[in-house]
Amino acid sequence: MTYALDPEQKTLEENYLLPTFGRYPVEFVRGEGARLYDVDGNEFLDFLSGIAVCSLGHCNKNVVKAIQDQAAQLMHVSNYFYIQNRGEAAKKINDLLNFGAEEPHNWKMFFTNSGAESNECAIKSPGFAGNRSKGNDGTHTKVIVLKQSFHGRTMETLAATAQDRFHYGLFPLSPVFIEVEANNEEELENTFRVWGDQVAAMVLEPVQGESGVHPISESYMKLVRKLTEENKAFMIVDEVQSGIYRSGAPFAFQLAGVVPDMVTMAKGIGGGFPCGCCAARGRAAEILGPGDHGTTFGGSCLAIAAINATLDELKDEDVLSNVVLVSDYMCHKLETVEGIKEVRGRGLLLGADLEDGISAHDVVAESLTGQNLIINATVGDSTLRFLPPLIITKADVDEFIEKLEAAIKTVEQAA
Repeated sequence: MTYALDPEQKTLEENYLLPTFGRYPVEFVRGEGARLYDVDGNEFLDFLSGIAVCSLGHCNKNVVKAIQDQAAQLMHVSNYFYIQNRGEAAKKINDLLNFGAEEPHNWKMFFTNSGAESNECAIKSPGFAGNRSKGNDGTHTKVIVLKQSFHGRTMETLAATAQDRFHYGLFPLSPVFIEVEANNEEELENTFRVWGDQVAAMVLEPVQGESGVHPISESYMKLVRKLTEENKAFMIVDEVQSGIYRSGAPFAFQLAGVVPDMVTMAKGIGGGFPCGCCAARGRAAEILGPGDHGTTFGGSCLAIAAINATLDELKDEDVLSNVVLVSDYMCHKLETVEGIKEVRGRGLLLGADLEDGISAHDVVAESLTGQNLIINATVGDSTLRFLPPLIITKADVDEFIEKLEAAIKTVEQAA
């Protein structure tokens, strides 16, 4: 064991924080690029990046400076007023959403503080639309979701998260949601056929990250677009984890050649600062008016500074090209690791299933304690998830593979 933890910090957190997280006994105090350092100065290779948050690695100098400069000038005034550079940030996101589009759309933004808030805004909007157009009786507000999805921890986004393990102790949940199997096109067609115009929207992740990194097929994405259009429902794409270049495109929906009505994002958009966004186009952008929705901190001065600096840096450093290049290299290297039987994902959102008898959670623990490597395991006991900063190099991947192989071998020998 090489990592370090200040015992006083551990005692304070145990006494004064709700026990909602099972924490590893390590305390990080500094970060740079793809590296983290604990209280004793031990170095760790980070292939989790704050769960897909630190897209530019830790403490990118330009993002740090933008936040520092803004903090010294103005931190917050509320959304009752205009602030500098918020419109510029919205236009940059608009341009990313139109990446490669033959016919660009005019996207409009609602800035948030997190992915869950972005999804709340997106799910709330079709409800407004359905009730207003159908007599406010609540019968035209159904939302189709995918089983094994994950959309957040608020009550409504948990109800949209079609995994039973997140629902225990919370019943009754919202009756709005209809669950279908991902990539089952026949079931999806039947569901729209049965529910008809009661369906207000369908929401899906292009890559289901929390349930084990399962990409949605291109044909399924196109079928969702076709059926929602035919039924005058909205297609909502949750890009909280897969967006902002992580998937090998600005947004993963662009890899399928579809254009949704609403897109939610957060995590990597602020380079580590808490911020997010719900984007809407066409009639989806005409639903919410003054008083229909709000936020105290979303789109505040500091968040906008972080978003602008992060998006500028991602573009200026051509991070997209790096993601495509290093992702291909990383997938190939992972496929050669003994103990791994399947690799899947998009870009630098990757998962690996381990051979039977190898515990993914044990591999995560051994990677941390024995190899100073930070990785993650998803639901179940067989899948590892890798979410490195988008700036990683092939050399970083080589080091990662060496450490991962050693950790898997140690776990196998101990089994």
